[in-house]
Amino acid sequence: MADELTRTNQLVTVFGGSGFLGRHVVRALAQRGWRVRVAVRRPDLAFHLQPLGKVGQIHAVQANLRYPDSVAHALRDAAAAVNLVGILQEQGAQRFDAIQHLGAQTVAKAVQEAGLDVFVHMSAIGADPAGSSLYARTKAFGEAAVRQILPGAIIMRPSVVFGPEDQFFNRFAAMARFMPALPLIGGGQTKLQPVFAGDVATAVALAAEDKATPGTTYELGGPEVATLRQINEFVLKVTCRRRWLVPVSFERAKLIASVTEAATKLSLGLFPEMFRITRDQVELLHHDNLVSALAVTEGRTLRGLGIAPEPFETFVPSYLYRYRKTGQFAGTRAI
Repeated sequence: MADELTRTNQLVTVFGGSGFLGRHVVRALAQRGWRVRVAVRRPDLAFHLQPLGKVGQIHAVQANLRYPDSVAHALRDAAAAVNLVGILQEQGAQRFDAIQHLGAQTVAKAVQEAGLDVFVHMSAIGADPAGSSLYARTKAFGEAAVRQILPGAIIMRPSVVFGPEDQFFNRFAAMARFMPALPLIGGGQTKLQPVFAGDVATAVALAAEDKATPGTTYELGGPEVATLRQINEFVLKVTCRRRWLVPVSFERAKLIASVTEAATKLSLGLFPEMFRITRDQVELLHHDNLVSALAVTEGRTLRGLGIAPEPFETFVPSYLYRYRKTGQFAGTRAI
């Protein structure tokens, strides 16, 4: 309680705070007494964040990582900063290098010039400067740029993040509504360690409170490891749907991705998002997405921060029920 009262007049700037993970981070920070400035490209689309805090506690300002002046302005009078900006696929001016590498560098420079002591940067497990995926490479380049400018920055690397608004479990469930079969890229053998968005947000909030080790890279994963096949089987079980699971080789998946990329461009972005996949995303599935043994040994995990991770098997059904044929009433009958 004393810490919360101390932070009542402290301001934290969260870049990219209006997205899926961002709303959880903003909520976690607000609950701990921070005043939260959400820096986004479209402040008019961030009004949904205001009810997450008290009146006047959360407000949005315009900032674009491609324009350094707007980033510097968003940091004015802040005591800490968090960068959550990232993209899963390129679109228009939103390119991997511009956002995840040069954008991270821009924020780090602005944080340094503002003299902030605490900076939390969101990356991803799998970030690799020599990776075959452009997403993975630019994440790694962004980490390196941040480290060079701010050696004490705290970097968070989550695995696949889940939650009520996610584009992971929800996507598979939505596909099962319309498709007679679900594709398993690479045979569905890629291993993942889904982590709850609320747990990642708590980790970020603890880091903002100086309760994480400066200059450390944390790897955040849930308590369960599952293959892509097991995850699809779980989704079908929860949604009470019977669908074929069809293995698709990486080579064939790349061909399919080329088609969906072309369809997205030709339709001016109107091609259904649930059916989109990019060649870069196929490359990502070549590698398991797990917390490393070294991170576990060194305590650079959720448990190392004192957080007991939420298992996806107990949480995900609470929001996937809507994909059942009769929604929340599936499995019940009138008497």
